[in-house]
Amino acid sequence: MTTAGAMTKRLDCFLGIDLGTTRTKVGLIAIDGTPLGFGRIGHQMTVDPAAGVAEQDADAWWSGLAVAIGEALDAGAARLGGRPEPGAICVAGHGPSLVPVDADGVPVRPAVMWLDTRASRERDELESATGLRGWSLGVAPAALWLQRHEPERAARARWFCNAWEALALRLSGEAATTLVPNGAAVPRDALRGAGLDPGKLAPERLTGTRLGGLTAAAAGHLGLRAGTPVIAGLVDAFASFHGARMLRSGDAIDVGGAAGGFGLYADRPVTVAGGFTTPAPMPGLYSVGAAMAATGASLDWFAGPVLGGAWPIEELLAEAAIVEPGADGLVFLPYLAGERSPLWDPQAKGAFVGLTLRHGRGHMTRAILEAAALAIRHVSQPMLDAGLAVRVMRACGGPAADDGWNHIKADVTGFPVEVPRVRETAAVGAAIVAAVGVGAHPDLPTAIGAMTAIDRRFEPDPERASIYDRVFEAYAGLYPAIAPVLREAAAPRHPSAGAGAAA
Repeated sequence: MTTAGAMTKRLDCFLGIDLGTTRTKVGLIAIDGTPLGFGRIGHQMTVDPAAGVAEQDADAWWSGLAVAIGEALDAGAARLGGRPEPGAICVAGHGPSLVPVDADGVPVRPAVMWLDTRASRERDELESATGLRGWSLGVAPAALWLQRHEPERAARARWFCNAWEALALRLSGEAATTLVPNGAAVPRDALRGAGLDPGKLAPERLTGTRLGGLTAAAAGHLGLRAGTPVIAGLVDAFASFHGARMLRSGDAIDVGGAAGGFGLYADRPVTVAGGFTTPAPMPGLYSVGAAMAATGASLDWFAGPVLGGAWPIEELLAEAAIVEPGADGLVFLPYLAGERSPLWDPQAKGAFVGLTLRHGRGHMTRAILEAAALAIRHVSQPMLDAGLAVRVMRACGGPAADDGWNHIKADVTGFPVEVPRVRETAAVGAAIVAAVGVGAHPDLPTAIGAMTAIDRRFEPDPERASIYDRVFEAYAGLYPAIAPVLREAAAPRHPSAGAGAAA
């Protein structure tokens, strides 16, 4: 950290906080989009797939946030020659992830992460009661599960928040359930009828409105100025839309990250197999999206638990780059944490299919990279079938740093792929919302135009695309074929009473 006596550098800049599944990233972004400094800190998650459990210590987010903000401010101070003073703060975060908190925003139990599947029954009940589906229900299913299974902890909670809402409350002292413009709130009468206390859901506020000023306690903890405006935030996917320079119909995004996901802007609402377009975070547009579970995490899994960290990811990527498209007949299913879109099967399992003695580490890495692209093609196909079109896809996050992977995504999907100047698009998007929230830019389109830019572009190669057409057919057909076998193999075995008796 800079010393207390260091000169304060007053500059139009904004803090964008991206509370991710595995790490928090903080970007200090200038009004023209120049990245002045970034800070990052990782988080552990408690996962028990057999029990459907995925939880995280939400209090660790708060302590980690101070570290990440300190790193961003130090980097900004080194760049500017004086300590920066952000003009506003905005939080984007993963979700729907339930954080039950007291009146001050302090968690009363670990966060129930979006990967957690214990509230499946409650989700089905609320879908029937409200007419909403999936993510549109927000944290309501997990909150109803908590009231039923942990009533004492539920009673201690003043608010049932989403991840970014919980951090914003702790920053500003103001509780809010945030909605994008024209977004639909969950009907509270229906929640009450299903047994959920709607009084524990905070009042609704529009994303981009001012919640309040940074409290003295939060300012002291984070090393920031008390009273700094805190702007109502949004889910990390929508923040990434802004940071990826998505402005018009046909703009799409590969969000990168541990889970992976795809989003597309449309100029009209349409029905898509498995879901509907919803109001986009950009006024006048609609969005349709799909989130996976572990397409990004698959490479980390291969490099870490499988290979023991003996080969840097950069070396693995270089090996994969010299393997021919199609990985010599090797196909990977990236269902290492179950799968959301398009399977919606929390019990889904990953697989390498087609292994032979001629396959090596490079082939396996290549198959993992191709699977991330094949998954995007898989989830985007229903959108294309519904008459939507992709003009360009923006590749974001860590994977977008590798040009070979970007080429694979263009060839597999058939979409031109562009890489934003700053790949940490959720943090940039949160900073954009902060800037608009205090009037530094008059509206979102102006702010996005001023604070984002495109760095590189990759066009699909027709010859490689024809190879990937065949690979995709195999990829899409594999899981339905092997799922029954995998389910049988994973089924618990209960020995009969006579097991172990003498023959």
